[in-house]
Parts: sequence; C-alpha cells; structure tokens
Amino acid sequence: MPRKKKELFSHQVTALKHITGEVYTLSFRRHFNFIPGQVVAVAIHQNDDPRLYSIASGKDEDDMRILFDIKADGFLTPKLKELKVGEEIFISEPFGNFVPSGKDEWWVATGTGIAPFVSMVLSGCDLPQKLIHGSRTLSYFLYQDLLKDRLSVDYMRFCTREEGPDIISGRLTHWLKQQISLPENIKYYLCGNPEMVVDVRDIILSKGIDFENIMAEIYF
Repeated sequence: MPRKKKELFSHQVTALKHITGEVYTLSFRRHFNFIPGQVVAVAIHQNDDPRLYSIASGKDEDDMRILFDIKADGFLTPKLKELKVGEEIFISEPFGNFVPSGKDEWWVATGTGIAPFVSMVLSGCDLPQKLIHGSRTLSYFLYQDLLKDRLSVDYMRFCTREEGPDIISGRLTHWLKQQISLPENIKYYLCGNPEMVVDVRDIILSKGIDFENIMAEIYF
C-alpha cells in the first residue's frame, strides 16, 4: 500500500544562516508543537515531493529550525540555500518516533545527524550518559560549543582527518569495537549517514544489546 503523502502547510522563512562549509540552518515561524527528535517534511512548493528533516530547535522557541548540508545534485537543498527571509516554504506537522525514551541513553551522531540531539538539549530533555560525535574535520562538529557546555566530559568527539584539543583521533566505530562491554539497560540513539548507522548498530548488537534498545535515524 503506498504511503500517504504528508499534508504541507505554508510557513514564512525567518532566517537562513551559514554554519560551515555547505551546512546551513533554515528557520521559519513555528505553527505546531513537537516532541524533540521528530522530523518535518519540507518542500518549496505545496505540490512538490517533500524531503524529511529533523527539527534542530528547542520545543519552546518561536521559530522552528532545520539543519541541512547542500548536495550539489540534490533535489531540494540547493533551492533551500536560495530562500530569502519572508518567502514561503511548505512544512508538514512534526512526526516520528525518534524521541526521548525516559530512560538512560547514549547518543551517536555524524554530520547533520546531530540535529535531533541539539533539539533535545535545547528543549531541556534529560541528557545522555554519552554523546558520541564523529566527523572528518573539526569544523563539522556542528553545535559543539553548546554540546561541550551542556555535556562536558560526556561529549566525545572522534575525528578522522584532523587533530585538536579533547579530540579523539579515528573513527567512533573503532572505539566502540574496543569496548569490552556496553551498558545493557539503556537506549542507543543513532543518527547520521547510513554507513555509520548500520556499522554502529551491528557493533552494539555484537556486544549483546537487544535490538529493541536501538533507535536509528538515517540521513542520506
């Protein structure tokens, strides 16, 4: 059975901000309440085929914000970059189950996959026992100042191409493999590129963690 298309509603762009490289945030006036970790469908025109983005803003902010990385051959991201304040964009109501569990958690992210965790932090959700963040370069640890401030030593950054203070060299998957065991009675939240999510899921499962304790959100 075909999936029902999400209804899209007109919103007004309030800000477009360059973060680093080809990464931007787009803000628009918030019309709906949401649970941190949820996504919205986004389109330039109401009849377009929308794309999904995790919300990267706090649940009580007047504006809603998404985080995106421009893909040169992408259908939507090059168009998002050209939007101006006051222009119209079409957004669905928030949805999804990648939301806080109310239990102890570990969060694992790469790239713009940090977005739902930023929303959780800004919304005052319980902080994780660890946030494991991977990047090729130092500038792509998005929102690292916020996360360092809120999480301190529980925020672990793994970088494969550059070195810096408090940075662990190498892949986060290598560190996870080296752990003799992982906490069993917690939830693991994985968000980022498909390769990372699949690799981390398999590593966690190999350590004896139940599949039902793993939540995954893949960013293409």
